[in-house]
Amino acid sequence: MFDRIAERYDFMNRLMSFGLDLRWRKKLLAALELAPGHHLLDVATGTADVALDACKAVENLQVTGLDPSAGMLGVGQRKVIEQQRGAQITLVEGDALDMPFDDNTFESSCVSFGIRNFPDRLQGLREMTRCVKPGGRVAVLELSEPRGGLLSPFTRFHIHKVVPLLGALLAGDREYAYLAKSIQAFPPAPEFAQLMEEAGLENVRFEPMSFRVAHLYVGTKPKNPA
Repeated sequence: MFDRIAERYDFMNRLMSFGLDLRWRKKLLAALELAPGHHLLDVATGTADVALDACKAVENLQVTGLDPSAGMLGVGQRKVIEQQRGAQITLVEGDALDMPFDDNTFESSCVSFGIRNFPDRLQGLREMTRCVKPGGRVAVLELSEPRGGLLSPFTRFHIHKVVPLLGALLAGDREYAYLAKSIQAFPPAPEFAQLMEEAGLENVRFEPMSFRVAHLYVGTKPKNPA
């Protein structure tokens, strides 16, 4: 599915989020507290937007991006070359539930708008935690369906009616109907935060953004794992 929409993915993200996804990713990167010389693991990297933004924000940063979609990675690699970030960013085709990295390899890991597609979210979180060094942060940025508040009916209308319609009209893709369903199926923020704790993270917190259309979750790998 993502191979089919890869060439239109960035454009549709900007359009359907009204550009808010750019602001959300900045908050994600700030929460990771990256520093020069750090190595970031970007899971479900897609077209490498997070990887590229991270390298622009932090000097001498190394990023490894993992994704199962060759089509998305192809678009991402093209952007990496165009922006001359080939020495900093490595893109790898692989499975987030069984990542080809050693334990305690990265200073931090993140996933942006991808974990709702994982067949096993807990296993994905465990893998992200395993690959991070003790004391490192794991951050998740994910869309959600507001379940309360004055604007929630309008937001749900946008997700379930406007987004699939735009996908069909502008991109010719029925896949955007799946997007609405996957957002609806994602668990409430407190429930997902509990899942992060179950994966072995501590000090887990979450922050709603833009009328709870998205949430940022952040946890820390214990320095002395049990």
